[in-house]
Amino acid sequence: MSLLIVGTMAFDALETPFGKVDRIIGGSATYAAWAASNFISSINQVSIVGGDFPAEEMSLLKNRGLAMDGVEIVKDGKSFFWSGRYHLDMNTRDTLVTDLNVLAQFDPKIPDSYQDSDFVMLGNLAPAVQISVLQQLKKRPKLVILDTMNFWMDVALDDLKNVLGMVDLLMVNDSEARQLGGEHSIVKAARKIQAMGPRYVIIKKGEHGALLFYEDKIFSAPALPLEDVFDPTGAGDTFAGGFIGYLARINDTSFESMKAAVIIGSAMASYCVEKFGPDRLKELTGADIDSRVNEFVTLSNFEIR
Repeated sequence: MSLLIVGTMAFDALETPFGKVDRIIGGSATYAAWAASNFISSINQVSIVGGDFPAEEMSLLKNRGLAMDGVEIVKDGKSFFWSGRYHLDMNTRDTLVTDLNVLAQFDPKIPDSYQDSDFVMLGNLAPAVQISVLQQLKKRPKLVILDTMNFWMDVALDDLKNVLGMVDLLMVNDSEARQLGGEHSIVKAARKIQAMGPRYVIIKKGEHGALLFYEDKIFSAPALPLEDVFDPTGAGDTFAGGFIGYLARINDTSFESMKAAVIIGSAMASYCVEKFGPDRLKELTGADIDSRVNEFVTLSNFEIR
């Protein structure tokens, strides 16, 4: 099985109650790729970077099995840059700087060598860009998951609704689900979103876990209580990468497998927040992942007599 990841590869500058970093590697496709590469070695990356993006970072990802034919390098351009400051609760943040740079000209082209991708993850990009990617695929992938945000609901709702009719699963947080579904109830909002096209909806609730919806079924996954959370940036993309990477590894998209994948994604995200940027993901072993997954199982396992 092969996985196609479309998203940003970028620089971040971050400030949290536990520290500050001025310029580190970030981007949705970066986090997703590091997470997914723990489960599948055939990953087709699509993104755009400037000439300032470190060659060693590209090499590290290639060594993890990533194909980079779909990553455009604008040698005289600058990579996407985002800067933010997190509040004490780590759930709210202020955006300080957003420099699109080369991302403003991102017009992804899917190489012929990527056409056999069975699983597709569309990172948080303009819905028109996401539509363009899907229209370039010559065959229907086994699973397409989509990430989006409230900004696109505000400025590109029609395009967003169009792409929702083309995907299998939507990942959003609880506030985005309420806005898109037009309902305060998470359950009602998820049902409204399913009616727009996606058979599956995952609603991420940060430190309160995640919900998976399919037909009339709901699966609730806990969040692992952590003593140290240094940087939540990229946790959602890490979750998505672990989720789809695991499904691609087992080549199964049933509801039962997706329940397990939600736990896998949650475990990966719990590691991501332990250090700034994707550094924690780079050093993970299979034993680390198994241990963390078992913690989730223990956390939610009980018997009724």
